[in-house]
Amino acid sequence: MPRATHLLVGLGLLGVLTARGSQAAPAPPDTLPQGRFLRPAARVGELVEYELTFRHAPALNVVFPDSTADFAPFEYVARRYWPTVTRQGRSLDRCRYTLRTFALDSAQPLSLPVTILSGRDTLRLRPLPATLRLRFTAPALAPGQELPPLRQNTAARPVATRFNYPYWLAALAGLLVLAAIVWWSFGRRLRQRYQGYKLRRNHLYFLAQYARHLERFQLSRSLANMERAITLWKNYLTRLEENALNTLTTKEIVALYNYDPDVRTALQLSDRVIYGNQHPDEMGPETDEALELLRRFADRRFARAAEAFPQRPPA
Repeated sequence: MPRATHLLVGLGLLGVLTARGSQAAPAPPDTLPQGRFLRPAARVGELVEYELTFRHAPALNVVFPDSTADFAPFEYVARRYWPTVTRQGRSLDRCRYTLRTFALDSAQPLSLPVTILSGRDTLRLRPLPATLRLRFTAPALAPGQELPPLRQNTAARPVATRFNYPYWLAALAGLLVLAAIVWWSFGRRLRQRYQGYKLRRNHLYFLAQYARHLERFQLSRSLANMERAITLWKNYLTRLEENALNTLTTKEIVALYNYDPDVRTALQLSDRVIYGNQHPDEMGPETDEALELLRRFADRRFARAAEAFPQRPPA
């Protein structure tokens, strides 16, 4: 084969390999990213903003640094980015980083790289370094001058009181647990004692009201006062025993209490006076006795109900 033919074949293979390599590696853009500090100088620990921008072809896959990047000699605080804007065939990416520094160098440079992805290959582009000048607040010393003595100040500074949520929440949780233990241990006894107290209080109130109606009846001999006393008696037993006593007739009430002689005698006598057109003066002792029988029967029913709620014996 002539030498010219070998040369042509070699150039052809080189062109193929070069074409394959250009397909795998990302093409370098025509511009570099730009980084700048929004302020030229800052003090130690003061927040500064570094803005990174990159104009490129829309087809490029560009990745900006995140919080895990190397920001030395600065410390990362936060970042803010804007969506990509494409105009007239050019895309613009922009991100602003909030940083701070505690280094004491008078000039501190920073250059954050931008990564371009293309398949398995990456290309990192760095902008020209942007420099932040450190602003010193202490006065400069003359050559050979000693440091001034430190001024001691141990006076306490007022500090605003803050609510200690963890301790209060822990205390509240402890109180809830303690209340649950107390309720589980003594809840049934406490409920019984409260029910017994409410039962006795309602009975004392009934006795006071019933005595007032009885006294008014004895003074006036009015059928209205007698009816009020019997109605009060029925309503009290209805609440005490949780039944429908105040809706029953006399015959039904007597049957409900198994023909108790006191209930039968008192109710039949009161019906004879109220519905039999008899004046209470004609049966004065008997009507008084009938109302007293009803009171004694209410006392017995109360004593029976109170047996379920024993009262604590006096000390």
